[in-house]
Amino acid sequence: MRGGGLLVAGTTSDAGKSVVTAGICRWLVRKGLKVAPFKGQNMSLNSFVTREGAEIGRAQAMQAQAARVEPTALMNPVLLKPGSDRSSQVVLMGRPVGELSARGYHGGRQKELFEPVLACLEELRSTYDAVICEGAGSPAEINLRRTDIVNMGIARAAQLPVVVVGDIDRGGVFAQFFGTTALLAPEDQRLIAGYLVNKFRGDVTLLEPGLDMLHGLTGRRTFGVLPYAHGLGIDEEDGLRVSLRGAVRESVVAPPVGEDVLRVAVCAVPLMSNFTDVDALAAEPGVVVRFVDRAEELVDADLVVVPGTRGTVKALAWLRERGLADALARRAAEGRPVLGICGGFQALSEHIDDEVESKAGSVAGLGLLPVRVRFAVEKTLARPVGEALGERVEGYEIHHGVADVRGGDAFMSDDKGNSLDGCRVGAVWGTHWHGSLESDGFRRAFLREVAAAAGRRFVPAPDTSFGALREDQLDRLGDLIEEHADTDALLRLIESGPPEGLPFVPPGAP
Repeated sequence: MRGGGLLVAGTTSDAGKSVVTAGICRWLVRKGLKVAPFKGQNMSLNSFVTREGAEIGRAQAMQAQAARVEPTALMNPVLLKPGSDRSSQVVLMGRPVGELSARGYHGGRQKELFEPVLACLEELRSTYDAVICEGAGSPAEINLRRTDIVNMGIARAAQLPVVVVGDIDRGGVFAQFFGTTALLAPEDQRLIAGYLVNKFRGDVTLLEPGLDMLHGLTGRRTFGVLPYAHGLGIDEEDGLRVSLRGAVRESVVAPPVGEDVLRVAVCAVPLMSNFTDVDALAAEPGVVVRFVDRAEELVDADLVVVPGTRGTVKALAWLRERGLADALARRAAEGRPVLGICGGFQALSEHIDDEVESKAGSVAGLGLLPVRVRFAVEKTLARPVGEALGERVEGYEIHHGVADVRGGDAFMSDDKGNSLDGCRVGAVWGTHWHGSLESDGFRRAFLREVAAAAGRRFVPAPDTSFGALREDQLDRLGDLIEEHADTDALLRLIESGPPEGLPFVPPGAP
């Protein structure tokens, strides 16, 4: 039995495809359907490691959680991890297979990946009642249509109905819907079932005449108008959901438990990866998290985080150029807290030997931790479990750098006290483990240590559950779909495919 399917496309990047896909997944699973997310090709520096040790986009891991299923490599067979403006590491079925320029990828390699991507989709459809696919960018990128494996290419091959999402908060959504449709070939247009307006503010009755006119122009209906929802801290793919130097606030949280707040500054290093690591900090009452790029912004911070990066050596140069490296050294000397995660941990080391990522060879680190790092060709992909600060910790590892720890205290250990990862010297900590701060007990213990070192009368809330907050956010996405979309019509699309008789909108693809 072949399950139903739907492709959620977007008029632009960041139109809301990821969250709409997650919302549809949560709505369907609450109806009792067995549902899976899918994205044939994802470009992102925010990734996740599945139970079988495969690397996929964090957005697809989040969507799998929305669907209440375990994420697998089938859900994101191709992941592109940018290493510069013109090249990316290609991850196929969860494993890196090489580094390619954009021209090299679109010039031939992408075409080779079409059959494996389609096979993954078909395998999911043979197992699940419904597969909700997410597109990438816009389906009307006419310069890339010939080699497309994530938008209309996969929709046409699998005969999937397509709903196009538009972000009305940016303006111009009617032109985006019409233009997206009108730039597609007739064979692709036949799959465009209609539209979904995202991030609407105001009185929807004022929008309805425009939706009627859009229907008259395209012959396609709008399946819903989703209101602007504040406080949805759902994992994104390829960009910060806040502006640089903007505060991160995952949800509406209670006032601080103690007398003080904790201020966390996250260095916005180049090619920053898995910046979602700090989401769990931002979810704590009384913790204020900001992304920063200037040394003076570290002065009043109680904790500075040097996050993961796809370019450790490039990040090191950036930290030095901006005076952040000196500011971090001063903090360490004064006993003020610093946390390095993955590439950030490597940057805090004494020495780096990199013939793999940057090919820069021997490079001096910041020297804040007694660690020497060697980049290996094979990438470490793992889902470790251990203990730290007397609490259980879970995380995931995604890195080429291998750390040789030559001193300090163990950070992550096993139940016998043997070091598993990272180290600590004074108030400077480093670990390769992403996601560790999502472990509630460990996060509270770590924040108590930070508060003590910073001299703050901050007390972690005793009952903050990051997992429960994430579930609440996913339920809110499901509610948005259930309450503001025509779910009966969406279900018919998923079960029966594209509607018959959809008109062609000229001029079509050039």
